[in-house]
Amino acid sequence: MTASTIISMTGFARAEGSHGPYAWTWEARSVNARALDVRIRVAGGFDRLEPAARAAAAERFKRGNINVALVLQAADRPLRMRINRELLDDVLRVAAELEGAGAAKPRLDALLAVRGIIEPVEEEDEAEREAAEAAMLTVLGQALDGLAAARAEEGGRLLPVLTGHLDRIEELVAAARASAGAQPQALAERLRTQVAELLQASAGLPEERLAQEAALIAAKADIREELDRLSAHVAQAREMLAAAGAVGRRLDFLCQEFNREANTLCSKAADVDLTRIGLDLKATVEQLREQIQNIE
Repeated sequence: MTASTIISMTGFARAEGSHGPYAWTWEARSVNARALDVRIRVAGGFDRLEPAARAAAAERFKRGNINVALVLQAADRPLRMRINRELLDDVLRVAAELEGAGAAKPRLDALLAVRGIIEPVEEEDEAEREAAEAAMLTVLGQALDGLAAARAEEGGRLLPVLTGHLDRIEELVAAARASAGAQPQALAERLRTQVAELLQASAGLPEERLAQEAALIAAKADIREELDRLSAHVAQAREMLAAAGAVGRRLDFLCQEFNREANTLCSKAADVDLTRIGLDLKATVEQLREQIQNIE
């Protein structure tokens, strides 16, 4: 994995293994989440594998909803026969009652033919079981490594999409800078008109108050500060995408800043062209945010 690869929170992997009479499959899948949420499901009788499986997943992943499942195939272990003495005692007690009522004494083969009196029992060696569990954890590591590779591969597919959105934002910022409504001459003309209207409507106001109102009008008419911040955000986003590690949370926060500047731009727009650019900018930022939700 190179330093320029971002990591998605979406992926799937599986790995199979066997040891002695045991055969199993680990399946690991993940989807996006605000934090790391690991859920482990193991086959019956293997609950003691769960803490180690949870720790292995937490070691590899920083964010995402991680689901890991152990599916165990039927073990081919030797069988021995066991008498269910509790059931046999119940049958003998009923037979004795019937015998007292005149029924014939039951034969041994008839007793043993009663379902459940003779049960097959799988023989299991504890050392063999422990060796199988160790092998299961090794295969689990393979499944989790496969999931990490799948998430990195998906992140590689996301990278050009995110870069394309940033390119589009840069294009819109450049268009906003070049628009007639953002030109100094247009700004100055608009400011003169608004100040003249203010003076006409506010006759008798103190000069200090008039100066404050004029300053507010000038600040609202000028979008250069918002455009500068948008350009800085684009540069910062590109740096994050080129960095190693989990950057999803930081990018998500940066998207909020993108959206704030886009909203301000729309509110300041005084002509149709600039308004259209602002709306396109908001739509592109939203598309960027949707994709960033999938990044670790």
